[in-house]
Amino acid sequence: MSALMVGFDLDMTLIDSRPGIAAAYRELTARTGVPVDAELAVSRLGPPLRTELAHWFPAERVEEAVTLYRELYPAYAITPSVPMPGAREAVDAVHAHGGRVMVVTSKIGRLARLHLDHLGLAVDELAGDLFAEQKATSLREHGAALYVGDHVADMVAAGAAGIPGVGVATGPCPADELRAAGAQVVLDDLTGFPAALDRIIGLALEQ
Repeated sequence: MSALMVGFDLDMTLIDSRPGIAAAYRELTARTGVPVDAELAVSRLGPPLRTELAHWFPAERVEEAVTLYRELYPAYAITPSVPMPGAREAVDAVHAHGGRVMVVTSKIGRLARLHLDHLGLAVDELAGDLFAEQKATSLREHGAALYVGDHVADMVAAGAAGIPGVGVATGPCPADELRAAGAQVVLDDLTGFPAALDRIIGLALEQ
């Protein structure tokens, strides 16, 4: 039997990246002269970067903004970001079960890796630049047994992959929205994940 593989989203699931992302958006505004409401932008993390930037930049400037933002990101967004409550313990709990951890995120992989390395989160696999149903391909490819995320799109990803979705109500989507999107378990935050892991694994085995 292959080792248990547990997938996690990154932003607002494993890490609170709001302070760093807000700083990157403020610098983007300073460099481009295009006002981005950084606090509003970080209140709805989850969808791809282009989706957010399209709210602020004209269509013909979105790709320019994406490129510049990603250039700014390492200097502005990494060090202010912190682990979400219970994130380290959740990862450790999977490893204690002899399992492996993968992160599947809409953030591009090289920037996600900077966060994981800076915070010392021991992740075995990483797949970036994926959102909603797109995440299902990577989850299936790596044999993930369940997927943990804070966004309704993460529950869509789990459903598309045919695995249980575990919602954490730490991002922009409240618990009832996560349940409505298909979450089989909803936790207030990851501090409850280790104690619930056996029950969650049981759900995965029933699939």
